[in-house]
Amino acid sequence: MEKMEENKSKQNNVKRPKGGMITMPFIFSNEVCEKLAVVGFYANMISYLTTQLHMPLTKAANTLTNFGGTASLTPLVGAFVADAYAGRFWTLTVASTIYQIAMTSLTLSAILPQLRPPPCTGEQVCQEATSGQLAILYGSLLLGALGSGGIRPCVAAFGADQFDETDPKQSTKTWKYFNWYYFVMGASILAAVTVIVYIQDNIGWGWGLGIPTISMFLSIIAFVLGYPLYRHMDPVGSPFTRLLQVSVAAFRKRNLTMVSDPNLLYQNEELDASISIDGRLVHSKQMA
Repeated sequence: MEKMEENKSKQNNVKRPKGGMITMPFIFSNEVCEKLAVVGFYANMISYLTTQLHMPLTKAANTLTNFGGTASLTPLVGAFVADAYAGRFWTLTVASTIYQIAMTSLTLSAILPQLRPPPCTGEQVCQEATSGQLAILYGSLLLGALGSGGIRPCVAAFGADQFDETDPKQSTKTWKYFNWYYFVMGASILAAVTVIVYIQDNIGWGWGLGIPTISMFLSIIAFVLGYPLYRHMDPVGSPFTRLLQVSVAAFRKRNLTMVSDPNLLYQNEELDASISIDGRLVHSKQMA
């Protein structure tokens, strides 16, 4: 009897391995809310700038183009920070919080009359937004670009981190994860460009921007609640750093002759373990 009780206590004390399919509801709920927020926020932004802030069409288009260009560059910074320093979980959490601040400030500008120009009446010339009102807009867009830079490069990769590629049972689940991930993402984008845009055009910008803001807040909560279940991969260094190191070394040694024995070339199994399943990158003559 005592042995049976000891075995039961040992079984109860065995910790469940982290990661796996149990983390998917948290990650997918975050993805649904985040896509509703991001896509619903900016899909109809040109209409908001022209009808609510009375911005000329060319100026509004340039504003969104500049934002889009900035948001396309910031993922390089976000990926570097996640890989080299903070890890994907904390990068996602901080970036989502920054994005939440951006959405909240822009939503308040749509709700509070003093943060936007007065509506046009009759045939009078519409008053454009003041410098202070534009400062809130540009600050919100800048924070949105920074937040997007931390979210976009980490979401899919963080979900893939929850599966151990060395485990044959989990390797097939990675493919299932990506199938469901892109399905959920597509469905969320479809809902954002239809339902959210309809609310913005027909019900009001307060609700049209408020719903994505609330959705983003819920996505952060859902994501953080899954913290005890996640597999947290330690930062292993950015590939940009390794690429720069290899480029500098190749340039410095460009005049050296190639050795006949590949075993004489530099190898570091510990350093290569994080970027190679076999623990070592095999030398190739293709670039020689």
